[in-house]
Amino acid sequence: MSTRPAPLDLVLLILLAFIWGSSFTVIKVIVKDIPPLSLTATRIAVAALVLAVAAWGLRQDWPRGWRVWSWIIAAGLTGNILPFTLISWGEERIDSGLAAIYISIVPIATLVLAHYFTRDERFTWRRLAGVAMGFAGILVLIGPRALLHLDEHVIRQLAVALAALSYAVNTLIVKRLSGVRPVAMAAAIMTVSAIILAPVSLWHDGLVRPPASSAAWAVTLGVIHTAVATLIMFFVVRRAGASFFSMINFLIPVIGYFLGVVLLGEALSPRAIAALTLILAGIYVSAGGQPAGRAQNGKTAL
Repeated sequence: MSTRPAPLDLVLLILLAFIWGSSFTVIKVIVKDIPPLSLTATRIAVAALVLAVAAWGLRQDWPRGWRVWSWIIAAGLTGNILPFTLISWGEERIDSGLAAIYISIVPIATLVLAHYFTRDERFTWRRLAGVAMGFAGILVLIGPRALLHLDEHVIRQLAVALAALSYAVNTLIVKRLSGVRPVAMAAAIMTVSAIILAPVSLWHDGLVRPPASSAAWAVTLGVIHTAVATLIMFFVVRRAGASFFSMINFLIPVIGYFLGVVLLGEALSPRAIAALTLILAGIYVSAGGQPAGRAQNGKTAL
C-alpha cells in the first residue's frame, strides 16, 4: 500500500470534492419537492443497497457482536440521519453555498471534541488559535446581531452548524470501529440508518410522490454523492493516506459555495467569503500548516 500521493490520487480527490460539494446544490434543488426526512431516507436506502452489493463483491464480512453494532447504530445516527436531515431542512430556507461553509467547520469541531474525549488529540496553542479563527468565521457568517434575535432563517443556519457538530461526533465514533472492514462498515451503517429512518419518514411525511426529475436526483444523491463517494474516499485514503485526503476539507466548502453562486444564482456575499476565509485559515493553522484530518481517519462531511 502506497502512502505517496500519485496524480491519480489528486484527480480522485478533486473529483470527490466536486461530488460532495455539489451535493449542497442538489439538495437545494430537490428539497422543494421532497421533504427533508423523506429525502434523507431515500438517499440512505439507495446508498445502503449500493454499499451492500460492493461489500459482497469485495467479500468483506459484515461486523458481528452487539457491542460493535451499538457503535454502528450511533455512527448511523450521527453520520447519516441527523446531519443529512438537518442539512436538507436548513436548505429549505438558506442558500446551498451557506450550508457548505457551515459544514466546513467539521475539522475544527472535531479538534474541540477530540481534546475532551480522546487521550492523544490534546489542544496546543496553534490548535486553539485555529479553533478561535474558525468560530470567528461562524460569527461573521451568522452575524452577532442575528444571534440576539433568532428568526427562522438563523435557526436553519444553526441547524446546519449542528449537522457539522454531528459529523464531528461521528468521527470519534468511527475511530472505535477501526477494526471493521471499511466497505462492510459503511454498508452496515447505511443499512441501520435506513431501517431506523424509513418508518419515521413514512409516519411524518406519508408516501411522497415527487416529480420524476426530483426522484431521479434523489437516487443520484444516494448512488453518486453517498455510496460511490464513500468508495472513492476509502480508495484514496488507502492509497495516499488520511493526511493527504484531509485536504478535501479545503476544497468542499469552496466548491459548494461557488456552485451555488454559478448554478443557482445565489448571491456572492462579501461576508460569506470573509467567513469562509477565516474558517479555512483556522483549519490550516490548527493543523500546524498541514490540512486537518489526522483525528478524522479520513472521514469527512457528506
